[in-house]
Amino acid sequence: MIDNPRSPRVRSVAKLAKRQARAETGLFLVEGPQAVAEALAYRADLIVDVYITPKARDRYAELVQTATGLGLDVETVSEAVLETMADTVTPQGVLATSRQFTISLADLLSSKPHLVAILEEVRDPGNAGTIIRAADAAGADGVIFTGNSVDAYNPKVVRSTTGSIFHVPVAQNGTLDEALAAVRAAGLQVLAADVKGADLPRVRDLLAAPTAWVFGNEAHGLPDEHLRLADRVVKVPIYGNAESLNLATAASVCLYESAFAQRS
Repeated sequence: MIDNPRSPRVRSVAKLAKRQARAETGLFLVEGPQAVAEALAYRADLIVDVYITPKARDRYAELVQTATGLGLDVETVSEAVLETMADTVTPQGVLATSRQFTISLADLLSSKPHLVAILEEVRDPGNAGTIIRAADAAGADGVIFTGNSVDAYNPKVVRSTTGSIFHVPVAQNGTLDEALAAVRAAGLQVLAADVKGADLPRVRDLLAAPTAWVFGNEAHGLPDEHLRLADRVVKVPIYGNAESLNLATAASVCLYESAFAQRS
């Protein structure tokens, strides 16, 4: 059992909470039994190591059996070690390290997608992860991070996807102009989500077409020069007294409206 929180191996795992360490190693953290189980089910080839506390080993015996059946070593670690490794304040006793698997924009679009989400300057990791999860649930074909958006492998992004990051292709590190040119070349229309746009119910006749939704920064939205690049600007109307919608909530509505239209 690994029980020294200061050991080089433990410290190297803990460093993956930092973007620089992730960039240098090509690895990222997968925290919690649900996310680790999804990784094992969908991309076990990417998993490098699995760590688990004695209590969690008993509680998640099926997960341990799955991992060992795939030929992975499951290291037992002390509670103190897992707390050092994990990014969360109260980890759930299971953690894995995985290789990153971001794909290129060209590869993402080569499968002739019908629905993608573009995140432009989205900085909040919880929002980014929730949008990946919503895109997965809505059957979207991919998520594209542009500009200075948060790293898709930030631990909070990964946690917020609850495993969906292993289901949905993700491309990152490009400009919005490049992404829009590419999605248009792939036959998708571009809809920008912004409070300056038309109410979403009024443009439902457009939503059956292959679509790339663009979602902007939480605080500032999309600047006018980016809105002008869209085919249409659309907003989710507010019928009650709420001041606004959280970005991830609005994105979920937009993605599902497209999913409904494309499957009707």
